[in-house]
Amino acid sequence: MCKQDISEVNVMALCICSRKAVKLMREKDIDDGQIIHISSIGGHRMPTANFLGANFYCGTKFMVKALTEGLRKELKALKSRIRIASVSPGLVETQFLDSYLKNNTIKPADVYASLEALSTKDIADSVTYIMSAPPHVEIHDLLVLPVQEG
Repeated sequence: MCKQDISEVNVMALCICSRKAVKLMREKDIDDGQIIHISSIGGHRMPTANFLGANFYCGTKFMVKALTEGLRKELKALKSRIRIASVSPGLVETQFLDSYLKNNTIKPADVYASLEALSTKDIADSVTYIMSAPPHVEIHDLLVLPVQEG
């Protein structure tokens, strides 16, 4: 996966989708909506393993953290009750590592063998948790990590 693809997915798509979601909620007079950004533990700290290009990937995830907080402040300034949350998973077993580590000496199977990775269901359950919060509760950033990674 090239740097342009990573920045387009992790930053630009997030901005466009968030902007459209807020616009649609405001047009429909929905003032108690919920926006959830999917970030990464990489937006909080660099990985201990030496992945080629990890600095760029983590940089985009740090940007997700900043964009999430910026949008939250903008919504508050508008006196909106639209809530915004971010889920920051640790290692999740997906096909991402297959493409991300394609030209790296580290193999995805070795990474997954190093600790018990999260499943996609674990992340879906985290999103469900955020969505089930009462309207007066705003969950800012939910870190979801495998026990060995924490």
